[in-house]
Amino acid sequence: MIIVEPSYEIQDELDRSSLVVRLEACGRICYKSEDKIGAGSALPFVTKVAEHGHNSVMEMAALTLRLSCSPQLVTEFLACQPKYFIVDPRPDGALITGSIRSFREIYTAFPDNALIQAMLDFLGACHPYLLQGVWEPVVRAKKEVIAVAKLPLAQIEALPPELLSRHRFVGVKFVTNRAVTHEIVRHRPCSFLQESQRYCRYSQDKFGNQVSFIKPMFFAPDSAEYRLWLQAMEQTEALYLKLLETATPQAARTVLPNSCKTEIIVYCNLAEWQHIFRLRTTPAAEPSMREIMIPLAMEMKKRYPPLFS
Repeated sequence: MIIVEPSYEIQDELDRSSLVVRLEACGRICYKSEDKIGAGSALPFVTKVAEHGHNSVMEMAALTLRLSCSPQLVTEFLACQPKYFIVDPRPDGALITGSIRSFREIYTAFPDNALIQAMLDFLGACHPYLLQGVWEPVVRAKKEVIAVAKLPLAQIEALPPELLSRHRFVGVKFVTNRAVTHEIVRHRPCSFLQESQRYCRYSQDKFGNQVSFIKPMFFAPDSAEYRLWLQAMEQTEALYLKLLETATPQAARTVLPNSCKTEIIVYCNLAEWQHIFRLRTTPAAEPSMREIMIPLAMEMKKRYPPLFS
């Protein structure tokens, strides 16, 4: 049995990486197959994910596009009800942010919309592997006058606060217990990828042939309550490992408790992080949630002081 302290990590390095590197790093957390990441592994992984339509992984990278076009085209795009996009109309066009999944799915639903065609043609020219099974290059008989440009991270960071909060997406990897993640996933505007007990077999060497549990903040280490908790986790681990001798991980996991350590990536814009902190750092919030959210909120405040108080 392994006892782990809860923690978080803002994914700064992935923000500076390519889209495929980001998507692979996030996607492999589900199966805890990070050991397979190597030189040249990202593109085949993401291409396979796209081909099989595993769109939850494709939510883990967002693009911000600056479009120059007529206001009428922006109005027609908004009429498609692009609920998974952040859209800010401008006098000369629009600023549009969406995940790779958003671009894939809106093109499937509205392939004849001029603005959607222009964005997908731009994305397909730069990253065709992200659109496997959805988009194919075509010669269009008539094209509207639309200019599309990707907004780099430095320019997104330089946006005024009201736009920065909407278009800047930040991913955070949490190491926490499953009671906390049950609450985190209720924040619907976020995207999530989580370590899967269905596929992870904790009797394998890469897990140390043990189950990991998050140290509870409720009990002092020398208390009777902590000793009871420790005894319960030891018994649970023994039952789980015994079940794995004859059952699958998805069957054996039915005995695992909320104290199990898990990893989850939460990906959303700064506006949603503001909302999360308003709910999850108050005295009424679950104590284990406050344990990780309060220091994260303090770090976000240092990075984006106009947005976090």
